[in-house]
Amino acid sequence: MVALAFLAACTDTALYDHYQAVEKPWSKDQVYYFTFDIADNTPPYDLTLEIRSNNLYPYQNLWLLCTEEPPVGPMTHDTIECMLANDYGEWRGSGISLYHLGIPLRTRRYFPHKGQYTIGIRQGMRDEQLNGIEAIGLRIEASH
Repeated sequence: MVALAFLAACTDTALYDHYQAVEKPWSKDQVYYFTFDIADNTPPYDLTLEIRSNNLYPYQNLWLLCTEEPPVGPMTHDTIECMLANDYGEWRGSGISLYHLGIPLRTRRYFPHKGQYTIGIRQGMRDEQLNGIEAIGLRIEASH
């Protein structure tokens, strides 16, 4: 009985959880797209950006330029600052030499329409070519 409760607690409830390896170096014009379906638009959802970086990343923060294309209506644009290290240069997140950090993109987000959505993510740093980012991901789950 305890084993069943443990397994139930470990069940992944994500509606969408996908990573893409970043081409090295990450060029300013390289966009990574994440396409997912919203079948039920009545509950709120939490969207989390997942970033995997290594010790070669030269900055404390990472600016990302995000677009969202809904099934109906205009595309929206947003700029997100992700703090990958604290003021002392210590990497946030978990890992040793390869770090994983989840950054809330939207909390309690209600999708206005059912259907297919696409989120595009590209780096918005001053560098034309950016080293140290291994993968970028998107996780969507029902809000609790």
